[in-house]
Amino acid sequence: MNFSETIQKRINDWLDGPYDEELKEEIRKTIIENPEEAKDAFYTDLDFGTGGLRGIMGPGPNRMNKYTVGAATQGLANYIMQEQGDHSVAIAYDCRNNSRYFAQIAADVLSANGIKVYLFDELRPTPELSFAVRHYHCSAGIVITASHNPKEYNGYKVYWNDGAQLVPPHDKNVIDNVRQINSPDKINFSTQRELIEVLGKDTDELYLQALLQVRISEEEISRQKDMGIVYTPLHGTGVKMLPAALRKFGFKNIINVPEQDITDGNFPTVKSPNPEEPTAFEMALAKARETNANIILATDPDSDRIALGVKLKDGSYKLLNGNQTACILGEYTLSMRQSAGTLPEKRFMVKTIVTTDLFSDIARNYNTECFEVLTGFKYIAELIRKNEGKAKYLGGGEESYGYLGDDFIRDKDALMSACQIAEIAAWTANQGMNLYEYLESIYRKYGYYSESLISITKKGISGKEEIQKLMSGYRENPPKTINGIELVEIRDYQKLEKHNILTGKTEKIDLPESNVLQFILSDKSKITVRPSGTEPKIKFYFSVFFDKYMESTDKEASEKLSRLESYFHIEN
Repeated sequence: MNFSETIQKRINDWLDGPYDEELKEEIRKTIIENPEEAKDAFYTDLDFGTGGLRGIMGPGPNRMNKYTVGAATQGLANYIMQEQGDHSVAIAYDCRNNSRYFAQIAADVLSANGIKVYLFDELRPTPELSFAVRHYHCSAGIVITASHNPKEYNGYKVYWNDGAQLVPPHDKNVIDNVRQINSPDKINFSTQRELIEVLGKDTDELYLQALLQVRISEEEISRQKDMGIVYTPLHGTGVKMLPAALRKFGFKNIINVPEQDITDGNFPTVKSPNPEEPTAFEMALAKARETNANIILATDPDSDRIALGVKLKDGSYKLLNGNQTACILGEYTLSMRQSAGTLPEKRFMVKTIVTTDLFSDIARNYNTECFEVLTGFKYIAELIRKNEGKAKYLGGGEESYGYLGDDFIRDKDALMSACQIAEIAAWTANQGMNLYEYLESIYRKYGYYSESLISITKKGISGKEEIQKLMSGYRENPPKTINGIELVEIRDYQKLEKHNILTGKTEKIDLPESNVLQFILSDKSKITVRPSGTEPKIKFYFSVFFDKYMESTDKEASEKLSRLESYFHIEN
């Protein structure tokens, strides 16, 4: 294959430059055996975005490897060192292939720059990293993870001193510093071992003890302490800590899925280690049927997101989506605290622009302010920080199965959520109902919202161009009606404008700029189109509303969602 002049020069720079000989040999082999892969590995640089790095592992500037991780860490070190005083960084990593290796590289580079490092001795959940950053008063934190991406991927997420992922101005400042590291000669790999402190069980115990802060009713738990809870970590970090968290909370009957307790970055028992995918639940469902468990919990590889399955009255199991779980968490927290008289006078909750509006309705019912932010938990964490000392954060969530129930962590936390979900399951059992019946009571109280998500993967150079073309088309030629339903409002988060089609009035949106479009219909249906910031995907979110919830509403909602999806002619 003949590469363009630019790509060939970039390949030659790596083959002739100060890189490992083993890596150079891998480049030569890829050029011969898979030239398209070589082209993709060298046509651009792996972008250090506002959240860090995420990409396929391998040699080249568009891949996760020693040098791209080293450059990211050197840039972060340079930015941290611009401030006076002592500096330290906590580092955690997940189960993925090369995660430990990349974590050690990050530790080496930071220590080589005179920065103290707190490095976990083994894989740990991402939320524990957030806890460690805050507990040890670190300047920053790093997690090596690619969440639920395919096994070929890994990633590098950066946290700031509040335990949250980077937000302005630090995100842009770190990016600027990373982009200045344009040669391996600018990376200091000369580790200073004496600056690396290993974290282990002591930190685990501090984190587990802190989780007890979200427990509302120890009595409700004690009455159901033997309730069956099936848990699968999907080969990830949850195996290390989540069962211990549930036991600390008061639950005794934690049922493992042994085949999926095995830590393995190849994720051998699932097509995708994504708890949003029903197929990831197959083994856990079988175990639940075998043991007659009350609930099923599944976490993603770095244990910041969690999915829930519940046993119904007929003995079958139903998997809830992220919106449904968020609403159960919100309603229980506010109603129980109200009953106990422990609702803070000034309080708030947070949802993203693609999380169900039912969450806002629940907050409003309890006179609790509900903020709406862009997709990404860092924006929820940013609001927590801005409201410190002014109002108490009581919970927030994303439709993508990420929730946080208290502010001593600053990222979504599957362990905290697992404990809260188990407590709610115990409470509902004590009331003579299951979790799905509790959800139905919420629908009867507020109205029925139903949502669906279609995620389309568009890989490579052509994929990026195709996604850009789609977004441009929707902006330049928005629909007037969708399935005969009138379009009443367009929200463009890139222009930061909300345009009311009926009145012609345009208002400003007070959020950071983001390449997202929302179409609001006259019947309260909502369609959101959003290219992913971390994966080669474009996502379509659909939401429909019915003011009455009856037995037939599920079917009607499903049919309405299907019609909306069909209108957009979405194809992979």
